[in-house]
Amino acid sequence: MTANKDDSTADRECIIQREFDAPAGLLFLAWTKPEYITRWFGPVGYPVTMCEMDFRVGGKFRFAMTAPDGTLNTPFGGTYREIVPDKKIVFDNGFESHGAGRMVVTVTFEESRDRTLLTVHTVFESVAMRNEHLRAGFVEGSNSGLDQLTGVVASMLQKENQ
Repeated sequence: MTANKDDSTADRECIIQREFDAPAGLLFLAWTKPEYITRWFGPVGYPVTMCEMDFRVGGKFRFAMTAPDGTLNTPFGGTYREIVPDKKIVFDNGFESHGAGRMVVTVTFEESRDRTLLTVHTVFESVAMRNEHLRAGFVEGSNSGLDQLTGVVASMLQKENQ
């Protein structure tokens, strides 16, 4: 499950990778603008209906998703820690509910011949938090969002090529 195993975090991490038929710059853009985030982030059926972003190092973000029954889920968000255009985004993240733990997410974009390997590396605050998120469908929800990202990036490419 870990690409670069660090014994201090190995039991608290989750790594999800996906290859896209798109340049890194386009994928990076899809992570940086609310108009794209609201089209792909989160599992199918749980759209991001609140999206506040100050995309810069030290800037904050705050999202909330709406459940299929119309209920607004607990908002979550954090601070952008590192941004390397077209290469990497690092941010902390967590739900606003009392006692919810934090996680640090590193998203990398590795381009090779107009294809990009996207890696989402999440380090949870504790093993218990990681296990709770995995039981709640963290991997499945993340992959569902990446499935939607595939469509968003395809439409971005189509627009770019017109």
